[in-house]
Amino acid sequence: MSSFTLIEHPLIQHKLSVLRNKNTSSATFRKTVEEMTHLVCYEATRKVSLGEVHIETPLEKTVGKMIDEDLILVSIMRAGNSMLEALLNMMPFARAGHIGIYRDKFVQNTVEYYFRVPQNIKSKRILLADPIVATGDTVVACLDRLKQYQVGTIQLLTLLISPQGLEKVQHFHPEVEIYTASVERGLNEKGFLLPGIGDAGDRLYHTLE
Repeated sequence: MSSFTLIEHPLIQHKLSVLRNKNTSSATFRKTVEEMTHLVCYEATRKVSLGEVHIETPLEKTVGKMIDEDLILVSIMRAGNSMLEALLNMMPFARAGHIGIYRDKFVQNTVEYYFRVPQNIKSKRILLADPIVATGDTVVACLDRLKQYQVGTIQLLTLLISPQGLEKVQHFHPEVEIYTASVERGLNEKGFLLPGIGDAGDRLYHTLE
C-alpha cells in the first residue's frame, strides 16, 4: 500500500473551511488554495536531499544546506495549475510540466488532450498536483503516463480525496506517496466530493454560471 499522509495541522483545517464555504469569492479561493499548497508542500518535501554549500554571511564564511535534487512539478490541468504556481513560488529552481486528462462520461474512459513535461525526467522525483481526487481515474491515468518515462519517486499532492479515489490510487500505484488535507465522506451521483468544495476549477477561475 502506498505511503499516505493526512495533514491535520490547525492552519490546514482552518483554510479548508474557507474553501468549503460556498460564499468564498474566487479571489479568496485562489489565495487559500495557494496557502494550503505551501503547507502541503512543506510536508511532502521533508525527504528531498540536501547538499552543502559554502556561503558568506555579513559576518563570516559558513557552510549551509540547499536542495540539490532536480525536482519535477506536474499539474493535472486545469485546477492543478493553481497548486503548481504555489509550488513554483516555494521552489523556483524546480522544473514544471502539465498534463491534461479528463474522464469522458460518454466513452466511460479517460481522454488525454495535453501532455508536456520537461526533458530527461528519468529517475527524477515528481510532485504531482491536483486539488481534488474524486474517482481517481484521472490521477491513475496521469500516473500511468508518467511511469512511461521511468520517473523516480512520485508524490501526489492534493487537498481533498475520496475514499474511492484513495483506494484506486493505492491499488494501481501502491508505491506513490499521497499527501492530503482531508479524506472526504464520499461521492454524490455526479461524482462530486461530499462535503467537498464544489468544482475546484470553476471556483478558482470564476466560471460558474
